[in-house]
Amino acid sequence: MTAGEDKTAGERMHALVRRLYPICRSITGDGVRRTLEIVGESIPLRVSEVPTGTEVLDWTVPREWNIRDAYVKDPSGRRVVDFNASNLHVVGYSVPVSATMTLDELRGHLHTLPDQPGLVPYRTSYYAETWGFCLSQETLDGMGPGPYEVVIDSTLRDGHLTYGECVVPGETADEVIVSCHTCHPSLANDNLAGIAVAVELARRLAAGGTPRHTYRFLFMPGTIGAITWLARNRERTGRIRHGIVLACAGDGGTLTYKRSRRGDAVIDRAAAHVLGDRPHTILDFSPYGYDERQFGSPGFDLPVGGLTRTTYAGYPEYHTSGDDPDFVLPEAMADTLGALEEIVEILDGDRRYLNLSPYGEPQLGRRGLYGSLGGRSDTEQAQMAMLWVLNLSDGEHGLLDIAQRSGLPFATVADAARALVGAGLLKEKVT
Repeated sequence: MTAGEDKTAGERMHALVRRLYPICRSITGDGVRRTLEIVGESIPLRVSEVPTGTEVLDWTVPREWNIRDAYVKDPSGRRVVDFNASNLHVVGYSVPVSATMTLDELRGHLHTLPDQPGLVPYRTSYYAETWGFCLSQETLDGMGPGPYEVVIDSTLRDGHLTYGECVVPGETADEVIVSCHTCHPSLANDNLAGIAVAVELARRLAAGGTPRHTYRFLFMPGTIGAITWLARNRERTGRIRHGIVLACAGDGGTLTYKRSRRGDAVIDRAAAHVLGDRPHTILDFSPYGYDERQFGSPGFDLPVGGLTRTTYAGYPEYHTSGDDPDFVLPEAMADTLGALEEIVEILDGDRRYLNLSPYGEPQLGRRGLYGSLGGRSDTEQAQMAMLWVLNLSDGEHGLLDIAQRSGLPFATVADAARALVGAGLLKEKVT
């Protein structure tokens, strides 16, 4: 991307984050549906509804939760805690409540962050029926003995789990999956920045001609969504060649890649090659974090890594009201998108070739393959790329192998291979 394209893409993604931010999402419910409706305005999206009670691997699709209003009113009638002010104020999946309580009676249902007294925490209780409110410690410190009117106007009943898929068809049925989660309420970096980056990447791939792989973008609730998708698509998992889970994609930290369970899959090596030109961190796989752990469960063992900026729970605003749209930076999302596009370029461009003149170095000058301007660094780099490609094109080394071994950019190596094919010195090895 050019600087102008970076800026435009960043602004477009940030606008989507701002638009999605007020919606109350959870692992099920109308907030997820509304989020997918908005995503579907930018990219073609197929939405699936999976009924409550459906067995999905070792899990069962839960009941659907929706909420209309919730508050804690003090004796004067003022809403001390108000769902309409922030959907983080209610513990996710809270059952309905209508009661009058003293502060002492209410206190066991109140959640704060004493070490961050100005922030509201994000809490959920998906699989145990309870209720609660989240508020700042400062608000709690200012509350008197009561009594308080306590209302949660919610429903928890049989319904559906909802997820969306966008497929960008490729030249082959081999798939690359890009997954992000849709289950968090007003949290801008975790999860909306990942959604925005995935939407922009899907839009660009669809507009850029037919890619080599088929790209499948998954927008689904964390954990139970990935488990549900895997349970319903077991026959498709054999086509998945590469995958990446996106989260925390817009904060000001540097990029972090978490390796797949395999540790040395092509996606792991491609990400490491791209991030090598940027400040970055690479982490080994662990069975904790986002949905890379579901795709990497031993029965599937899919080559799916994770891409974030600052890591899971690695910034003070994580899972708090501090994770708002102002915390997310357009330029950071553009940088995440740029790295993903380079990774995609490698996944689609990595091929193996055979040197058709393998005995000694072929004469490149008479074929017009040496640049006419000596001394330029890009010319020297291009010439070195040709020599590396010729030397390692034995049918066993791919272009990513060559780029890693030579220390040259993948794009430069791929350009050299195309030039050598055009000169009749290489042919692609068909597997």
